Amino acid sequence: MALLSVIRRWHFRDEMPIREIERRTGLSRNTIRKYLRGGTVEPGFKVPDRPSKLDPFAEKLSSWLRTEVAKSRKQRRTAKQMHADLVVLGFDGSYNRVAAFVRAWKAERQREAQTSGRGTFVPLVFAAGEAFQFDWSEDWAMLGGRQTKLQVAHTKLSHSRAFSVRAYPLQTHEMLFDALTQAFRVLGGVPRRGIFDNMRTAVDRIGTGKARQVNARFAAMASHYLFEPEFCNPASGWEKGQVEKNVQDARRRLWQPMPSFPDLDALNAWLEAQCIAQWAQIEHSVLPGTVADVHATELASLMPPGRPFDGFVEHTKRVSPTCLVHFERTRYSVPASFANRPVSLRIYPTRIVIAAEGQILCEHSRIINRSHHTGGRTVYDWRHYLAVIQRKPGALRNGAPFAEMPVAFRQLQSQILRRPGGDREMAEILALVLQHDEQVVLCAVELALEAGVATKTHVLNVLHRLIDGKAPPASPIDAPQALRLAQEPLANVGRYDALRDGGLRPC
Repeated sequence: MALLSVIRRWHFRDEMPIREIERRTGLSRNTIRKYLRGGTVEPGFKVPDRPSKLDPFAEKLSSWLRTEVAKSRKQRRTAKQMHADLVVLGFDGSYNRVAAFVRAWKAERQREAQTSGRGTFVPLVFAAGEAFQFDWSEDWAMLGGRQTKLQVAHTKLSHSRAFSVRAYPLQTHEMLFDALTQAFRVLGGVPRRGIFDNMRTAVDRIGTGKARQVNARFAAMASHYLFEPEFCNPASGWEKGQVEKNVQDARRRLWQPMPSFPDLDALNAWLEAQCIAQWAQIEHSVLPGTVADVHATELASLMPPGRPFDGFVEHTKRVSPTCLVHFERTRYSVPASFANRPVSLRIYPTRIVIAAEGQILCEHSRIINRSHHTGGRTVYDWRHYLAVIQRKPGALRNGAPFAEMPVAFRQLQSQILRRPGGDREMAEILALVLQHDEQVVLCAVELALEAGVATKTHVLNVLHRLIDGKAPPASPIDAPQALRLAQEPLANVGRYDALRDGGLRPC
């Protein structure tokens, strides 16, 4: 309409001849005359129908796009990958042509969805303390100088929009339980409902409608914190749209300018501080004030979290003859008395606890081995094998667990094993840690090495002196009055000489 208005203004107001208008616009005289006769439609230039190199492959590409839509976002092929697949089938056109086809196909599908009503949504409103939303995302961070892929837990209060972000190496049950425990601590309480997607750590089976077979361990956690779990319909992320948006916002606010960290604990401490600081900077989109202001009023509606949920996952394992249990391509040592017996492994995010017969046997730091090409690691505690070397002292020479003993023990071993019977003597010295404090025994060994007397007898002598020196002084005895001495006896050896000279009589 802009060009029509200009032509009519030039001719009727400025009295410009048609020939001059033709020269300025490049339009034919007949077209100009049609406009001047009162036409109200802009001139349309028909694009000729030319065959495209993509036409023979259009049906194939459309079927690919329909298949890709049914997949999860992370598994879908990009337009570049589909262009490469078309080239293998014989397509010799450009990538831009394929990209234009993909854009047009997606736009048409979106118009169909809007026409059918599926693209229309109803705004949601939540009361204070009513609900929270939870979701996972995948992000990268520099930990210990290495680029590390992390699974990030996002928890957001639906009323105040206060959020918590925490990173983990895996999306497993114990990581989920710890993420919610830490989120409730940061957010200041527990709402009445929790909105989740159908993650495998929470839902064992999806039924019709809203029917779900909830994982027993997840149900125990929800019962502990007294919130009602609610699960979205499959592929309906808009039902927890607040936390879905928080995933996108966190990548811009937190992960883009992120510095490097020595370990995961330092990263999570930084993330927690950043989240709390950003509450005061983000304006609430519905209520007046910032997220921090609304969160301060919502705290009264949240239930205090109370005692943290003991969020371990338990596995039953059988200890090998070498006193090891296997978990996730890593082997952990167990006290030798439980070799060839079943034990219980309690898996936490950062540690492994081994229990049996109602008691805790030992605890190890958890090793998460991401590589599938390595044979795994073995975590030893040399104390677990002390009972074995009492029967087999020769195992000390090449025993793998004893390579991790303190330096003083290894130095003493290198000297004692040179002598005959040194295996047995060293085994008896190491057995002292079962009866005395390990640090005291270690100090006795260090003093024996400094004195240059690397023997069991000297170590025992030093150990007993250390123990006696640290013993508290004896308290005075409160004796009865009849047993108290009026005069303390004096040490006088001359009295014995007097007895020998004059006091002894021949028989």
